[in-house]
Amino acid sequence: MRIEDLMTRNVMTVNLNDRASTAGRLMWECDCGAIPVVDDSGRAIGMITDRDICISAVLQDRSPGTIPVSDAMSRELHACMAEDEVASAEDLMRRHQVRRLPVLDVDGHPVGILSLADVVRAAGDGSPRRSSRVSHDVTITLANICEPRAPM
Repeated sequence: MRIEDLMTRNVMTVNLNDRASTAGRLMWECDCGAIPVVDDSGRAIGMITDRDICISAVLQDRSPGTIPVSDAMSRELHACMAEDEVASAEDLMRRHQVRRLPVLDVDGHPVGILSLADVVRAAGDGSPRRSSRVSHDVTITLANICEPRAPM
């Protein structure tokens, strides 16, 4: 199965110069927990999560309205392409303990998001074309993502 079969296509983005509160507002309006961060040319350069915003605000003792996205975002970008196999995206999620991957076009522009929830829903949809192998892979992915990370 390919990523384009499962991904959410209507992806919102924020610019690295936007305020963290703008990202938080978009997450609220779109009912999501992460948004790709793009540069001025629209290329993905990172991700920002609701957790990033909260931790940044607490550690800096500042309001999200005063914090640039560039100060709160995760700069290590793990991404995939729509034509990739879902198994390769799951492998990325497992290795980097991330729940969401931006889906990029050949120029690095976001065209979608693949979330762990998308993969889990597909594995559990009950269709005959799903195998127990898919369910097993999803279980392993969930277990790896939920492993505690080493303190920084």
